[in-house]
Amino acid sequence: MNDLRMGVVGVGALGRHHARILAGMEGVQLVAVADVRPETVEPIAAEYGCAAYQDYLQLLDRVDAAVVAVPTFAHLAVARDFLQNGVPVLVEKPLAMNVAECEQLVELAEVIGTPLQVGHIERFNPAARVAWPLIESPKYIRAERFSPFAFRSMDIGVVLDVMIHDVDLVLDLVRAPLRKVEAFGLSLLGQQEDCVQARLTFDNGCIADLSANRVHPTARRAMQVFSLDGAVSIDFHAREVTCFRPSDRLRFGPSPLELAARPDADVAKLKQEMFGGFISMDRPPVPAADALTDELHSFVTCVKTGRPPLVGGREALAAMRTAEAILESVAAHEWDAADALQTPLAA
Repeated sequence: MNDLRMGVVGVGALGRHHARILAGMEGVQLVAVADVRPETVEPIAAEYGCAAYQDYLQLLDRVDAAVVAVPTFAHLAVARDFLQNGVPVLVEKPLAMNVAECEQLVELAEVIGTPLQVGHIERFNPAARVAWPLIESPKYIRAERFSPFAFRSMDIGVVLDVMIHDVDLVLDLVRAPLRKVEAFGLSLLGQQEDCVQARLTFDNGCIADLSANRVHPTARRAMQVFSLDGAVSIDFHAREVTCFRPSDRLRFGPSPLELAARPDADVAKLKQEMFGGFISMDRPPVPAADALTDELHSFVTCVKTGRPPLVGGREALAAMRTAEAILESVAAHEWDAADALQTPLAA
């Protein structure tokens, strides 16, 4: 089979990494990159030995597939042009600015029969891939996603920029209709929300609490998933997974509370034995894989074989619908931080 001719539209903070990986990928030929900024696109093209264009429309008849990594407000227009010409696309998350735009792209891809993958990259995080088979019937999920302000993706707020990663992960884990959404948040630097807390309640009883903050002094990307047989803790940033399960000693023997109630109880020893003795801890190995490389490999395979993407248009649309519900709840609970700062606290 001939090499897949690929192009990248938008070679900013993330798009340049798409170009770098594709340029070195077996079975792929990076034929062109496009960006409206000549000072950005020309050095990238020179480094990877491909053509440079300021108008992405010049790629339409030159590529077999494309990555769309432009600002979110332009996703609809750019992705639509490629799909209408039968060119498969990997569109960075979020798929588009709102549900209506996402629906247009999903329906267009399905009508034309052209592959559409969306860059929910955490699905390819090696820690998630190790953890997912260990989780069955989650009952409670807590996710935290914090980062310093990156001075990019400023056309969207923290829900579409950051929290949507965890929205997609939770929807994939729970796989039940969403019953209720509660959320609140605030803006710190501009018009878009920067910090949001959301609670998702599902028809099967599962509850997910999501916290996102893109103006935070440190980075944290973590999730804890609780089910009837224990809990799984996932650190997406450090690529670590820890499983907590009741040990046979806890399941079949006297509980630590019963032992602590005995006259001769050694409470200090019981404390030391809580984890490892009563509660088993398992840290399965997580491979040193690169999520973006795996995501691009998956897209290339889908284009070549016709296999459905791991995260296709329908999955991205479901995440967007949930994200919009979160934003609507945030708007309903809006508060004026400026007035609050000027109001003295009660004595």
